[in-house]
Amino acid sequence: MTKQSIGLAPTLYQYLLEHSATEHPLLKELREETAKLPESNMQIAPEQGQFMALMARLMGARRYLEVGTFTGYSALAMLLAMPSQAQAVCLDISEAWTRVAQKYWIRAGVADRIQLEIRPAADSLDALIKAGWTGDFDLAFIDADKSGYIEYYERCIELVRIGGLVLIDNTLWDGAVADEHEQDRDTLAIRAFNQHVARDDRIDLSILPLGDGLTLARKRA
Repeated sequence: MTKQSIGLAPTLYQYLLEHSATEHPLLKELREETAKLPESNMQIAPEQGQFMALMARLMGARRYLEVGTFTGYSALAMLLAMPSQAQAVCLDISEAWTRVAQKYWIRAGVADRIQLEIRPAADSLDALIKAGWTGDFDLAFIDADKSGYIEYYERCIELVRIGGLVLIDNTLWDGAVADEHEQDRDTLAIRAFNQHVARDDRIDLSILPLGDGLTLARKRA
């Protein structure tokens, strides 16, 4: 089953797919392979991948940072949309999931432009900052453990350039963020993150009902 944007009726979602969300054949194949995994709900929706790719093109992005890569769909969508000299740094903790990603990156001819780090994301982000990458990324995407969102966001804001964009996934959390009866750890973490960015005067902010809620944070001068 295709993961879809929150709140859309099936007939309207199908219309959206038919009239907007064109998908590269390799992305479609990767999405269908990922759908067979027990964790397939972690896969972004195709219309979200299309939107993120459009953002990369509009920005002329050449350096992309990803916190939480899973099977590589979002990274592949971004690299296919970016110029041939563009580069990406992808962070994850799973060798099994990213083996799937690497298979498709190789087939797409983008694997040599992706630096994959398999270790806790906070460690990799700190290493990038220490190595002098502050302000060098055009665009970052966070889609990892929800309890780490504020920590990852703060590092990504430091690593993206002025005018750069940080995208954060799952910020509507299937509507649970607005349900006071939902008090599990992940829901509380996302609520805390949403409150954190809403108070952040370093950014321009928008939350879109795309996928499971996609937050856009543009770094101000």
